[in-house]
Amino acid sequence: MKENRLRKELTGIYAMWWREFKVFLREKSRIVSSIVQPLMWLFLFGTGIGASISISSVNYQDYIYPGILAMSVLFGSVFFGLYIVWDRKLDVLKAVLVAPVSRISIFLGKVLGGCTDVMLQIIILFSFSFLFPSVNFWGIPLALLVLFITSIALVSLGLALGSLLESLEGFKVISAFLVFPLFFLSGALFPVDDKLPAWLTGLVKLNPLTYAVDGVRGALLEVNTFPFYIDFGVITMFALVMLLIGSILFSRMK
Repeated sequence: MKENRLRKELTGIYAMWWREFKVFLREKSRIVSSIVQPLMWLFLFGTGIGASISISSVNYQDYIYPGILAMSVLFGSVFFGLYIVWDRKLDVLKAVLVAPVSRISIFLGKVLGGCTDVMLQIIILFSFSFLFPSVNFWGIPLALLVLFITSIALVSLGLALGSLLESLEGFKVISAFLVFPLFFLSGALFPVDDKLPAWLTGLVKLNPLTYAVDGVRGALLEVNTFPFYIDFGVITMFALVMLLIGSILFSRMK
């Protein structure tokens, strides 16, 4: 009996993952925009600002490359929660929720689907890493691990927001209110050092995305503000907390 129940739950997780993956493959414009936007940040913003900023260890474009990878995970993961609101409007979610599996399995399937979408985009962006001479290619697997755990946390956050909100417009406003401070306070575009004002340093250190950026930067460029075990520990704890909160809110969704 327990084996049949477990098999049913695993089938539900797989079905939700497969559904989200198929939706992603059909949206060609979403795939293109998710790749073009980070490249614009790297080559337009990075070149322009890099002409007037110098960082002792690496050039500015190389320095922000890990931050732009984290930005792609942030935007792609949180805005994935928009599909919950959209499915609710189309009554697709009602059909899914009456399936003979728990809501936790449905939630986990959606988390895995969102993470798969995001990580495919990140792998494509890693194909451009040869353009950045300071990147350590041996560090890419470790950077992928950090970004994957980060995507779990942020997809869960996006789904939690989607579970609470019923309006597409409301979701966009609230998510933008969260996404942009998380990005700009993550150290993606500037070093986290003693040159920052004390109030800004405090906000940066409270931001969990800071540790994802620092972990990826350490893996790819060997430039760390914090020890890697702190980066990894913070983002892992963040992922576990957001999984818990997201699953509770999704289970209570009407």
